[in-house]
Amino acid sequence: MIKTISIQTHHQQLVEITQQAQSILESSPQDSGLLTLFIRHTSASLVLQENADPSVQVDLLNWMNRLVPENQSQFTHTSEGPDDMPAHIKCMLTQTSIGIPFEQRRLMLGTWQGVFLFEHRRGPHQREIIAHC
Repeated sequence: MIKTISIQTHHQQLVEITQQAQSILESSPQDSGLLTLFIRHTSASLVLQENADPSVQVDLLNWMNRLVPENQSQFTHTSEGPDDMPAHIKCMLTQTSIGIPFEQRRLMLGTWQGVFLFEHRRGPHQREIIAHC
């Protein structure tokens, strides 16, 4: 079974999509298996991260922006704005797909784990995530 999750982002942010992923399993013909999530973009990514304390998201955004700052003189890909090439690098450093086991149609995530779309661009974007189980 393949489904698409569409997410509208507004700025650099982590958007939790755990509930959207879980709801896909509720209509799955499989009771157990592996849910694979794949983001169809090169300037946003997917991460498993803590979902209990929102300050974790703030710290991750700040850390990534310090790690890969904008307006680097060595960047030649600049036609889509100063945040585009750093977004590609951030995507490369994280991941474009995640596999999560499920049993009895429930994600087998840890207590504080959530699934997040990590938007690396500053402007709004429509993002698509393909889910396969």
